[in-house]
Amino acid sequence: MRRHGQLLVTATRYTVAEHLRNRFAMVLVAGFIPLWTVLAYLSVPSARVEFRLRATGQLLRPAGNQLTEITGALNAVTLIIGFMMFAAAFSGGHFDRRLAMAGYPRSHLVVAKISALVLASGAVAVYAAAVTYCLWAPRQPFLLAAALFCAALTYGAVGVALGSLLRREVEGMFTIVMISVVDVCLQNPIASSGSDSTVVRYLPSYGAVQASTAAGFSDTALPRYLAVQLLWFTGAALIGLLAFQRRTRNTLSLDPSHPHRRLPEQTVRSCVEETEV
Repeated sequence: MRRHGQLLVTATRYTVAEHLRNRFAMVLVAGFIPLWTVLAYLSVPSARVEFRLRATGQLLRPAGNQLTEITGALNAVTLIIGFMMFAAAFSGGHFDRRLAMAGYPRSHLVVAKISALVLASGAVAVYAAAVTYCLWAPRQPFLLAAALFCAALTYGAVGVALGSLLRREVEGMFTIVMISVVDVCLQNPIASSGSDSTVVRYLPSYGAVQASTAAGFSDTALPRYLAVQLLWFTGAALIGLLAFQRRTRNTLSLDPSHPHRRLPEQTVRSCVEETEV
């Protein structure tokens, strides 16, 4: 049990370090989130927009710039986490294969990736919610942060799946952008008349949009819609898991008697050095 814990901690530490070394992603987190949300807030008039929130049936009249700012925050969070996880999965495929062939348990590698996704999504969601609160005061800031977190998880899992399935980096980047743009824009009552269509129920961030909108302009909590969002995350994560299993198949098992077995730190360090070379 202790050895498995050491394996998991080692894999998680190196996975988190890989994300932190992505300087472009760190710049996006620090700059793109406040830039996009502030522009969305300042560029749209503050006139009241009347619409019915499908989740509760309430007729809401929020300020147009506040409603658009929530959409901008969701769009920024999903894009950044989707990019981060795609980049890590796409560039780390060879590294994962070498680790698995060296005897590292694939289950530990998967848990490490999920842990890194949870940490990154939580940090980015809290940051985006804090930026929002600096502009105006949502009625339920914790629900807003939870909705952003669940949306980030979903797109992070989508990024992992695309990074494991697609062969070229530009394909994955374009796919993430198009999914996020179509997904969020169709659910914005200001941007599209299709926002009240039944079709939006089947979009990836539907649960997060409903929960975040309620968090901004209503006192009604919507845990059921956060659960809907987590279902999307589970589906995307399963696809990513199957792709990861396929990519690292035909590997050696972690057998204490195996002649190629190494210590966890030795395995990871060796693979890192060979990959960097």
